Amino acid sequence: MNDRDQRLKEVAGIAAALEKQTGCPARLMIAQWALESEWGAKPVGHFNFFGIKKAARHTQCCTVTTHEFVNGKSVVQDLEFADYDSLAASCADYAWLITARPIGQRGRSFSRVATSPL
Repeated sequence: MNDRDQRLKEVAGIAAALEKQTGCPARLMIAQWALESEWGAKPVGHFNFFGIKKAARHTQCCTVTTHEFVNGKSVVQDLEFADYDSLAASCADYAWLITARPIGQRGRSFSRVATSPL
């Protein structure tokens, strides 16, 4: 089994468990994980596999230079992203964003800007 397959197996197990606990679809989590972190090879910081920006609930963060698309234009910015102690913690926060965040706040950070760490 190659490294990518091992990373996929690990995230799939976590995603399946979180789907049972939170209702966050495992397929959605795995797809977002693969897209945002190049199949788990390139997290933001130590364990942010979903490109989640720092919020008040986060105790750890890292600053990353990113290309942001704001109002249709690409700009380079240094932004704070959440960081985690483990893949499981990163996945749990993603599940919270999808399932437990107040409805009025869902999707707002995802639809306003797109992020691409340099």
